[in-house]
Amino acid sequence: MAEARTAMNCRLLNKSRRGAALAFVAVLASACGTSSGTNPSPTPAPAPASELAPIQGTYAPTIDPANFVSTVDNPYWPLRPGTTYVYRGVRGSTPQTDTEVVTDQTKQILGITATVVRDTVSEHGAPIERTFDWYAQDRAGNVWYMGEDSLEMRHGHFVTASDSWEAGVDGAQPGIIVPADPSIGEAYRQEYYPPGQALDEARVLSLTGTLTVPYGSYSGLLVTSERSPLEPQTEQKDYAPGLGEIAERVVQGHHERFALVRVLH
Repeated sequence: MAEARTAMNCRLLNKSRRGAALAFVAVLASACGTSSGTNPSPTPAPAPASELAPIQGTYAPTIDPANFVSTVDNPYWPLRPGTTYVYRGVRGSTPQTDTEVVTDQTKQILGITATVVRDTVSEHGAPIERTFDWYAQDRAGNVWYMGEDSLEMRHGHFVTASDSWEAGVDGAQPGIIVPADPSIGEAYRQEYYPPGQALDEARVLSLTGTLTVPYGSYSGLLVTSERSPLEPQTEQKDYAPGLGEIAERVVQGHHERFALVRVLH
């Protein structure tokens, strides 16, 4: 009888040791899994442009300077300082040239460092419009339009146009010019300045557009439709990945179209 009890005690002891060993292994595996990072928490997807800059309801986008970066490198609108885009086209029946220069200048708006792009429209070799556009990119990759200093020629001199605006001044708010992760059908506000009637908004039409312009043939284009509720016209724009805007044309309203003819670095 004593031998039987001894044998039983041995079996219980061995079982206890095995249980303790298994528990230790489980704890060790759990600790290793945590420290090695084999199961990290998934990175949340960036909010869509339609939520960040909605076209419906009261417009008050959340702008945090800490959420912005110093360079604009969205594939559809990379703004590398020193780059010049030259477009040629027609407005009405008059040939025009539109030259956009990504300058090395910056402007502080709402605590954010914005890139300055100088846009000059010329007729017969003489400038008739000049705009200084201000763009900034958030960490997700959305390119925000922070405002513009728009000038027009009058009596031989440039004067400030009524649609000039700066985010944070006189009720103006920034909008998104190019989304980080565009999706077909989403709509977003590009600018908001009711006093100057700057209320442009856009909608994504395609991510697989194709187009040939004087500068080359492109596919996989981001195609957008842009309009203002205050103007009776609709414009379509085409953006090539890695290059930027290659064409724009008014599809409803007056006759206007431009296409990329040259890029200088």
